[in-house]
Amino acid sequence: MSIVPAVKGPGVTADVFVLALAVLYWVPYRRRAARLAREGRAVPRWRQWCYGGAIVVLIGALSTPLGVLAEKLLVAHMVEHLLIGDIAALLIVLGLTGPMIAPLLRIGLFARLRVFTHPLVALPVWAVDLYAWHIPVLYQAALRNESVHALEHACFLAAGIAMWMALLGPLPKPAWFGNVGRLGYIIAVRLIEAVLGNILLWSHTVFYPYYVVHEAAYGISALQDQVDAGAVMMVEGSILTILLFAWLFMRAASQSDQRQALLDFAHANNLELDDARAARAVEAGRGDELRARLEERLR
Repeated sequence: MSIVPAVKGPGVTADVFVLALAVLYWVPYRRRAARLAREGRAVPRWRQWCYGGAIVVLIGALSTPLGVLAEKLLVAHMVEHLLIGDIAALLIVLGLTGPMIAPLLRIGLFARLRVFTHPLVALPVWAVDLYAWHIPVLYQAALRNESVHALEHACFLAAGIAMWMALLGPLPKPAWFGNVGRLGYIIAVRLIEAVLGNILLWSHTVFYPYYVVHEAAYGISALQDQVDAGAVMMVEGSILTILLFAWLFMRAASQSDQRQALLDFAHANNLELDDARAARAVEAGRGDELRARLEERLR
């Protein structure tokens, strides 16, 4: 769960710096993945592609030309933030498995940070981070100060990772956080983001005067720029919501099939297995382990 600092200003130096950081973040992941493969606990290829994709997204968001344009147009800055806090964070989480992050969890600091991946903690932390950085004084401070800008990007990425870890990460979930709980979580995330998007979309007040000086150069008023930024946030949120609903539906269907398969196997072999136990195992992603234990009883 690495955090890439913001790099302001155009030029080859900024791009090289971002690329160097990306390499530094990719190498430890690849080394750990290679070790797990040798141990017979290989990280699925699609997860490795997701993690690599996150690095590509971060490079695209932080380096030129988007990184430079984000300092002049709010809509570009919104795209940059959504790429960092939503897309890159999501891809990082999808790239992780339990064995992949196990060494980190043995370090005291990272073990204590697990609390931020609990749904009831991750969601409010993410919401506060999202709204706090869109307060005009903080938002414009980030535009004017490179260190504050770096902190802003780091907070968006860290909060985004925590928010996605609570929903999709490999750490154990609370017993109550089943499909219904996840559905409520997805709706809450999108509603929180939609409120901010609608404020930007429908307000007749320019919240960030910093962008006014660039109106002539880009042929767009600061207010229209703000409206476009709100629209981008709404569209991106809608697309993600649809994809997450589809994932949740397929997850529920798959779990139902797996639970029934376990019950049928136990019944066919006169093994004791109640519906609640089968459901708990499947919900925790341990259906295959339960099947293996049932098969051991037959030997």
